[in-house]
Amino acid sequence: MKSLYSKLSSLLPHQNSREALSLPDQLGEAANYIKSLQISLEKIKQKRDCLSGVGKCSSSTRGGLKLPNIEIHVTGLAMEVALITGLDCQFMSSEIIRMFHEEGAEVLAASFSIKDDTVLHTIHSKLGETSAPEDEASRISERLKKFVYGGVS
Repeated sequence: MKSLYSKLSSLLPHQNSREALSLPDQLGEAANYIKSLQISLEKIKQKRDCLSGVGKCSSSTRGGLKLPNIEIHVTGLAMEVALITGLDCQFMSSEIIRMFHEEGAEVLAASFSIKDDTVLHTIHSKLGETSAPEDEASRISERLKKFVYGGVS
């Protein structure tokens, strides 16, 4: 397992930080880096299609993704939210954190990274210890999607 972490770390750009990152932080950095590479790849594909006349250029998309975009991953009581927005929608992450608190979930970490005109927000949370964590995760997921895609909470 240690060799896999070492290989993963060698594929990432070097950090200028003087202190070593913990393993969860390293994995979070790797996930953010991979997501930023995916966004860059989608932007390049869209630009290629626009230049070749194959696809339509759309101002409502960035990097081939309709913005904002949300991905939600649940493992046990852990919930990770990756929110991709434009520079003009950064308030959404604070609203999502507020929703987690309203639902009784604990926000463990929240971070963001900016690349060009796209912002990647990552929020790690722990669901409340209820008798039905799957129902709670489903309810929170639906509420977050409704907020991001529907514009209402």
